[in-house]
Amino acid sequence: MINLRNIWRPETYHGFGKRPPFFEGWYFKMVDAAEQHPYAIIPGVFIGAEWGSSHAFVQTLDGVTGRSTYHRYPFEAFVAAQDRLDIRVGPNRFRRDVISLDIAGAQQTVQGELRFAGGHPWPVTLTSPGIMGWYALVPFMECYHGVLSFDHAISGQLTVDGETLDFSGGRGYIEKDWGQSFPQAWIWMQSNHFGVPGTSLTASVAIIPWLRNSFTGFIAGLWHEGRLYRFATYTGARIERQETTDQSVTLHYVDGGRKGHRLEIVATRAHGGLLHSPERVAMLQRVTESLTATIRVRLVELDSGRVVFEDEGRHAGLEVVGDLPALGASA
Repeated sequence: MINLRNIWRPETYHGFGKRPPFFEGWYFKMVDAAEQHPYAIIPGVFIGAEWGSSHAFVQTLDGVTGRSTYHRYPFEAFVAAQDRLDIRVGPNRFRRDVISLDIAGAQQTVQGELRFAGGHPWPVTLTSPGIMGWYALVPFMECYHGVLSFDHAISGQLTVDGETLDFSGGRGYIEKDWGQSFPQAWIWMQSNHFGVPGTSLTASVAIIPWLRNSFTGFIAGLWHEGRLYRFATYTGARIERQETTDQSVTLHYVDGGRKGHRLEIVATRAHGGLLHSPERVAMLQRVTESLTATIRVRLVELDSGRVVFEDEGRHAGLEVVGDLPALGASA
């Protein structure tokens, strides 16, 4: 049964009562205190129309080596609470404040528990249920997105193939996606390792199907000193500059009139690993994600020219995928 209240609970599972195709995945990114081990763990579920295609999964990505693994579980191994983030994939459990892993696969073994403290989600209001704004209320979107924690503290260890990785004192980030399929093309980036603790950036541009057409939609959020600076299609912001090369990605967002801000972003690309992502028929290995990119960020007041924030984010997640000319980015 579909729970309409979950529109205002982006962290919860949205697949109850859904027909195929449908996917949902949660993205947990961790970096240890010494900043030697950027790591991502992605649990989720895929519901396909073809017999045998539905399944649950846990993906892992080692940011240093670029090694990724996709651990497939029976669909019946996926269990989710209806009113909060509490999911199980086989013996693995994922909540907002703790994840417990017991992966014993032929490709990889991962055991351990990580606890999370603090953190702020993207604000949810009646008319703007999270990062997607009012688009989250539209029932036919191809893909929905949520930011569950801009930045939080980590304690605990993971043992990966016999090697113990201590994440105590490190920082983490959580987001998620759900819907029918990932977009035709997109740019996504994120970092919460800046000089000012607690500062976090997430930014994306994607082709959004809309009725019988499509448009280029974008979202960027800079969480800095307890304030969220947001730039999005639904806020009336615009992209002033968008350029992609083999070495970097440049995005300049402008929001508001004279009292608004300009957000200037230059991400330096780095090597990554190949992740599975959802299409309507299957989970396909087609997304190269880096966890070792850097992002130069500059936030400027339009009326005064005052620089509100300027710094470089480390251990950045970065994806550049699909038909970039259709996205409006140079290849």
